[in-house]
Amino acid sequence: MIRFGSLELNSNLFLSPLAGYTNLPFRLIVREIGGVDLCTTDLVNARSLLERNRKALKLIESHAQDQPLAVQLFGAVPEEMRDAALNLESLGVRSVDINMGCPVKKVCRVGGGSAMMTQLHQTAKLVKTMVEAVRIPITAKMRLGWDAENLTAPDLTRTLEDAGVAAVFVHGRTREQGFDGPVNLAGIRAVVEAARRIPVIGNGDVTTPEAAAEMIRQTGCVGVSVGRGAFYDPWIFRRTRQHLAIGEPGPEPGFAERIRILSRHLDLMIEVFGEELGCVMFRKVAPWYAKRFGPAAEFNKRVVQLRTRAEFHDLLEHYLRWRSQFCDDQGELLPRYQPAPMIASFQRDNSDSHGPPSTQRTAIPVPRGPVEVW
Repeated sequence: MIRFGSLELNSNLFLSPLAGYTNLPFRLIVREIGGVDLCTTDLVNARSLLERNRKALKLIESHAQDQPLAVQLFGAVPEEMRDAALNLESLGVRSVDINMGCPVKKVCRVGGGSAMMTQLHQTAKLVKTMVEAVRIPITAKMRLGWDAENLTAPDLTRTLEDAGVAAVFVHGRTREQGFDGPVNLAGIRAVVEAARRIPVIGNGDVTTPEAAAEMIRQTGCVGVSVGRGAFYDPWIFRRTRQHLAIGEPGPEPGFAERIRILSRHLDLMIEVFGEELGCVMFRKVAPWYAKRFGPAAEFNKRVVQLRTRAEFHDLLEHYLRWRSQFCDDQGELLPRYQPAPMIASFQRDNSDSHGPPSTQRTAIPVPRGPVEVW
């Protein structure tokens, strides 16, 4: 059990906002699999929301089964952020998260995202304006700082706590790092130690249940938030919850289960966005599932041209026949074709330094989407 102000949650595992990806269909997928409670939308421009921009409204679209839901806002005008939070509260949103971590230039140059970490007084004023206006909890997502010389997250956390935030999510990299290089667990721990009353949630490079447990153990954070790791493995929340409970996550899902969830994801994309747009959007989603299929060149080549549900079932049938050449008589991938295990950047010192080069990742690939560097 974990509490953000008045909001009581049943899991200390969270789906992070990821621009262009953590839309309603994906949130429903991870909720159906289980292990997660509070999920957060893509980041939404507060002004666009107030102007009833069609795209902004689509970003916050929800469903009875998509609860509890947090919406992540970005903006630098206190009155706009306050009014957007009031609007979201009236719609039944359970929490509002302020984006103070996005490294994207077009967000930072208007004073949002990571730029908020450089202006503590102004940021505190903005937060206080929001907190005093609504009854739902206001949280903040930040990075460790602007760069290695300016690790302002501990000071910002104390400032935000005084302003009334209910929790802090901290990504263990700086704005300068983007999504490359190792996650700094000591930096996250410094934020945990700086917080006097509020929970701190760790984030960054959590791609396995073991990585989640290691982040909690080394930093003292009360939970973890997973973004890109959930695209490699939408089962990560369920498996992590089991790992935290009994010390064993159980086996990764088999290929048949991955195909079932992949197909379910497409069905939800079509249900929410319509067949034409849903299939186009699915083109960038499906290759993430395929990263754990083993050989997938034939699948990826075809799925990026997907136009209809019928085409998907045809290409899937073709792919299954093609993939059989890499499998044994039981349909299991031969050992030499099995995907390499995932290893988080902050776990490499504990891994076998003589292991295959493919397991020693320097960074998680960044999905391409509406905000390119996400």
